[in-house]
Amino acid sequence: MDAVTLIPVQTSDSPVAIVTGAAQGIGRGCALALARAGFQLVLADILPIDPEDLGITPLTMVADVSDLTTHHELVQAAVSRFGRIDCLVNNAGVSVVNRGDVLDVSPESFDRCVKLNTRAVFFLSQVVARQMLQQGQIAGQHRSIVNITSSNAVAASITRSEYCVSKAATSMTTKLFGLRLAEAGIGVYEIRPGVIDTEMTRPVKEQYDARMSADNSLVPMRRWGQPSDVASTVCLMALGQMPYTVGQAIAVDGGMTILHY
Repeated sequence: MDAVTLIPVQTSDSPVAIVTGAAQGIGRGCALALARAGFQLVLADILPIDPEDLGITPLTMVADVSDLTTHHELVQAAVSRFGRIDCLVNNAGVSVVNRGDVLDVSPESFDRCVKLNTRAVFFLSQVVARQMLQQGQIAGQHRSIVNITSSNAVAASITRSEYCVSKAATSMTTKLFGLRLAEAGIGVYEIRPGVIDTEMTRPVKEQYDARMSADNSLVPMRRWGQPSDVASTVCLMALGQMPYTVGQAIAVDGGMTILHY
């Protein structure tokens, strides 16, 4: 991981959000939306992050959050720079290496999905939650953890079984952390994106285009989702605009996971 220069400062007057997988796609969309909502940002990805167009100067880290040793470094960097953490967006994730029969899934492919999509989310949430509890609520700012899962947390796809299992497990992580942190006023939420136009889905764009245009449309809204669709929901959660909800999951999928025929 690249070295990070820690600059001790007083606690920021603005709320602070950590976004993982922030270099592109949904993570990039979340960073843009949160910056516009007034958040200072700590952005992490295995790829270099371009801060252009954010309107602020974020703290960026090249980090693989599937490596648990990076979690304390990420939190320490955020607190050293801004003095607080108000929101964590667990967005970093991977799809399957190859789509195929559930009977052919290898332990290596299974472990790859679980390592980033499940294990990293659980333990980064743990480290950030401890920081949030220690610092308390600052100037009335809502504290939140937002897990980006997938429609496949509830909708089975036998060609991506290891991905489905990893996202379903993180759905339970949302509930568990939601219950644990509810009394402290820390909101824990889940977003289940459907077919979102990102780098991850572009290899199967033609397939999804055909299914969206069919009479029995895969997506009732008959359009691809955009990273901004997910990001706007993240902002609602980060700003505390979903009061009296605990471990809530929101499907941002154009109606795809509603039973329809």
